Amino acid sequence: MKQITIQKAGAKVWRAKLTRPFSIAKGQHDLLENVLFWIELSSGARGFGEAAVATHITGETVEETLRHLKETARQVPGRNIPEFPHIAEESKSRLSKNPCALAALEMALLDALTREKKMPLWRAFGTRVRTLKTDMTVVLGDLFEAEAAAREILKRGIRSLKVKIGRNFDLDLRRVATVAKIAKKCPLFLDANQGFTAAQTLKFLRELKKLKIKPALIEQPVPKEDWEGLSKVSRDGGILVCADESVSSFQDAKRLVRQKAAGAINIKLMKMGLLGGYEIACFAKRHGIKLMIGTMMETPLAATAAAHLAAGMGGFDFIDLDAPFFMAERITRGNFVNRAGLYDLSKISKGIGVLPLEA
Repeated sequence: MKQITIQKAGAKVWRAKLTRPFSIAKGQHDLLENVLFWIELSSGARGFGEAAVATHITGETVEETLRHLKETARQVPGRNIPEFPHIAEESKSRLSKNPCALAALEMALLDALTREKKMPLWRAFGTRVRTLKTDMTVVLGDLFEAEAAAREILKRGIRSLKVKIGRNFDLDLRRVATVAKIAKKCPLFLDANQGFTAAQTLKFLRELKKLKIKPALIEQPVPKEDWEGLSKVSRDGGILVCADESVSSFQDAKRLVRQKAAGAINIKLMKMGLLGGYEIACFAKRHGIKLMIGTMMETPLAATAAAHLAAGMGGFDFIDLDAPFFMAERITRGNFVNRAGLYDLSKISKGIGVLPLEA
């Protein structure tokens, strides 16, 4: 059989306007500014990956990510595409402080390989595809903005809402109450993005209880290094706690299980890569930890790649793949999520199914 090798590779900054600033406790995205990575095989098949940069969360920058992916683009030509696990593993230590670059590389490799094999990406993770229904986020803002966002989300047909909190205790309490009143009987997920202490989180939950509001979960209530605080909220909060920023590696996942620090993990490709995300998700499932699939500020390319992982594996309890809904301009083609938040990947014949417009 003729060897299929990587012939070319490249990277470029990829920008798009947003419908509104995406504000969380640690900062905000005013526009989408990521890095697109691509490879071309000797057969002519191409694969695309996206590095979604969130400087205010991970400390990564667009400049370093572009530099690392341009270096990678010089290194991978000539490599045999079936060797993709070795290529990814070799890059892992070099990109250890730039995991979104690793995610882009792995995404492009798997996209190209599954395109070459004429199979959808989800088949790399399972034998059947599931449909996924995403929530949508109410970002930080004032009461008027929270109310307007909740009504807009419900108008779409989305019936689970994530409310960002963690910057202003009293305002956040009123914002959650406002959203809960509008979205009656809809599951509410709270996400503090490391903005509270354990004591503040427990007080916040007590105040919500007085208002007869019980969220379905709270995500990353405390700083990522505060494992005792995370454990305390899990023990005393009377609510499912989901670790996000605290778990970005397999070692973090093992620590979470060992310390019983949280009952769920948010799997994000940009924190742990595509292969690492799969490994952590398998480990979590074996230990009875619930799973969320999430994104940074990503285009439909990376968001759909994450959807392939969850749809192929199955067993994801919470779907948080709403980032494409915040894009004000279209820079990809191939759309597999509808306005009501349903991801249906069953019609994808090969690869991720989403391409940059210029491709």
